[in-house]
Amino acid sequence: MGWLANRLPAGVAWLDNDVPACRALAVAWLERGATADRSGIRHARHGSPPELERKGQSMAEVMIGVDPHKGSHTAVALGADEVPLGQVRVRASAAQAERLLAWAAAWPERAWAVEGAGGLGHLLAQQLVAAGERVLDVQPKLAARVRLLAAGAVNKNDPNDARSVAVVALRSAACPQVRADDHAAVLKMWAKRHRDLSRARNQVACRLHAVLCELIPGGISKQIRAAAAARMLEQADPSGVVQEARRELAAEFLADLRRIDAQRRDTHRKLAAAVRASGTTVTEVFGVGPVVAAAVIGDVRDISRFPGKDYFAACNGTAPAEVSSGNRVIYRLSLRGNRRLNHAIHMAAVTQIRYRHSRGRAYYDKKIAEGKTAKEALRALKRQVSDAIYQRLKADARRAAAAGIAGPGGHPGNGSVASVAGLHPADRLFGQATPGPAPTLRPRPGPSKATPRTSNPRRTRRSSRQSRERAET
Repeated sequence: MGWLANRLPAGVAWLDNDVPACRALAVAWLERGATADRSGIRHARHGSPPELERKGQSMAEVMIGVDPHKGSHTAVALGADEVPLGQVRVRASAAQAERLLAWAAAWPERAWAVEGAGGLGHLLAQQLVAAGERVLDVQPKLAARVRLLAAGAVNKNDPNDARSVAVVALRSAACPQVRADDHAAVLKMWAKRHRDLSRARNQVACRLHAVLCELIPGGISKQIRAAAAARMLEQADPSGVVQEARRELAAEFLADLRRIDAQRRDTHRKLAAAVRASGTTVTEVFGVGPVVAAAVIGDVRDISRFPGKDYFAACNGTAPAEVSSGNRVIYRLSLRGNRRLNHAIHMAAVTQIRYRHSRGRAYYDKKIAEGKTAKEALRALKRQVSDAIYQRLKADARRAAAAGIAGPGGHPGNGSVASVAGLHPADRLFGQATPGPAPTLRPRPGPSKATPRTSNPRRTRRSSRQSRERAET
């Protein structure tokens, strides 16, 4: 790389300042493009990347990339120098994991890289993990970048896709290790079911609104409910075949609306029971109910993969995105990250603003008084809610680690100082939980006159130092 660094212009100095994982991939892409060999995907830097060595991750001698599909799975084995060692294609069946393991038995020191282990490759990745294999999750975007930036004409086929997945797993430290499904997977399933039913209800409600507007002048001006729609249909007096058909169509939409409402109630009960069984403290954040808690825990799973609250905020999109250039330092609204997490945090923030007794509403009013717009104040509050949720998840992980189990916040995280900040019940962020026992709308009473206040350690040390100075003079 010495000759390459001397020939690069000054504008690519970002390679030395960017994220380690991206820098490793960028160097690999540059080296592939600079090689004289123009057959397929180029070789990257030989040996283990220093980013993985710093993190203490052991590199396998053979990395097997898997490109999963609905009907078949293609696997390509690469050595540490990215030399292909073999490839196989198996049908998606009950024996798919056994066939892949039998094919890979020739390389005992191996690791698997599955593209989209949280999506189409979820079942295969879980089968390999259950068999005791080390499996990495590779995002499809990273594999597509390796294939796109490779020099020469690289054909788009399953073997090349699997090889790109293996290259990413070899050279990038941004590939998380796949773990066995735990209780967080249950919460994620029921949260998705509740979200799908809510979307279906909105669709049926909009269609019922449209039919009622054609059947009755004005329709329903407010939010539509099954009881109100039923009363309106009973009062309707259709004249003619067309109006009668519209009434029958509205009755069918009404039946669909009642069925979906019943399914939502049943799903909400199951979801609330699953959240209670997890023992999470995320619901202690004001505005976080069972639905929001299940959505957050289901998508986060392992909170230890976030070194701090800033990383968690960047993941859920509540941290601003930097778009600086030269001497101009600019931060803008981030549209990145997990949008489901961002929506869950948004709902919790809106709930806090709705209740004037909450600390979140006080924080929102404070930002408005400082000259912020309503949207800017809401964004600032969402960041505070994100930090509060992060602290609860870290507390859950530490408690699960002490009990020796995998808690709702994922696997045990590190014991950094940021993970235990503000966990005392007296320092709860943004008030009492909404679903908690005996909720109250009254503000928290201040300290009584008969109750002595706890002395401030800084003030005590300052007064003692001043006393010593007076004694010396």
